Amino acid sequence: MARKLILDVDPGIDDAVAICLALADPRLEVLAVTATGGNVSPQQATRNVQTVVEQLDPRRLPRTGAAPAEGLLTSDMRHLHGDDGLGDAEFRVAELHHLHPSDKVICDEVRAAPGDVTIVALGPLTNIASALQRDPDLATIVGHLIIMGGTVTAPGDVTAAAEFNIYSNPVAARIVFNSPVTKTLIPLDVTRKVTLTYDLLDQLPDEDSKTGALLRKILPFAFRAYRQNLGQEGIYVHDAVALAAAVHPELFETTAMCGDVETSGELTTGATIFDRRRVPGVRPNMEVAVDVDVSGVMDYILRGLTAAD
Repeated sequence: MARKLILDVDPGIDDAVAICLALADPRLEVLAVTATGGNVSPQQATRNVQTVVEQLDPRRLPRTGAAPAEGLLTSDMRHLHGDDGLGDAEFRVAELHHLHPSDKVICDEVRAAPGDVTIVALGPLTNIASALQRDPDLATIVGHLIIMGGTVTAPGDVTAAAEFNIYSNPVAARIVFNSPVTKTLIPLDVTRKVTLTYDLLDQLPDEDSKTGALLRKILPFAFRAYRQNLGQEGIYVHDAVALAAAVHPELFETTAMCGDVETSGELTTGATIFDRRRVPGVRPNMEVAVDVDVSGVMDYILRGLTAAD
């Protein structure tokens, strides 16, 4: 039986890669792809979700959810993803109107299959926190929440202390961290170990396939942006790594920790703090990935993308 999945995303090139993998994987039943502001504005994130799903045109269309317009961003990642979040590829899309809010879609789908739905949160945790507040019992019926975000000992990527997704809405992240939902955090410490090199482009499906056409338009921008802005030849696909944790948890080493989020520090807003004392003062509230089988995850990503069509 396919695993029921909700993707909560802020597309983002690596979000698009993760969506491609999920929609093509027969082991997954993608119930919904919900948008949140992050890499781009909430409005653009909603448009990008519709764009990616429309470009891929999967046999079973997932529900889509609109990002909350009031979600103000403290920063974005357009320097790595383009002004439109998808490598400035200028896709045309038939924009849908009257979309349900993302948090409502999440609540509806979890309620329809209590205990069976895995949520993979690949952007700021705005929608997840809102869904938990909209439906206080939701935390007890989510099957599993996988969060891409935060750091344990690694430096941040938007400030010295903070990873982008958590920094973008630290209040929401704290709500989610302290909720009783069963959750696993996939931090930068792990996702940065997986780097895709330029020869990936030679392994993608042909341009006449839907997945190949999409990825060949957006991935070259990512390689150029990483070289120009970060001085590195390969790209990180943080969100695809987090999706791999849903499909192949055996590729990740995790440990139980108690994590929280700094919401008001002058230098540390958005930092994820873990009680790693020999005798912690509080009980663990999540599993945290501390290591990864890099070759196994890369194999999952490359095989998934090359076989997508």
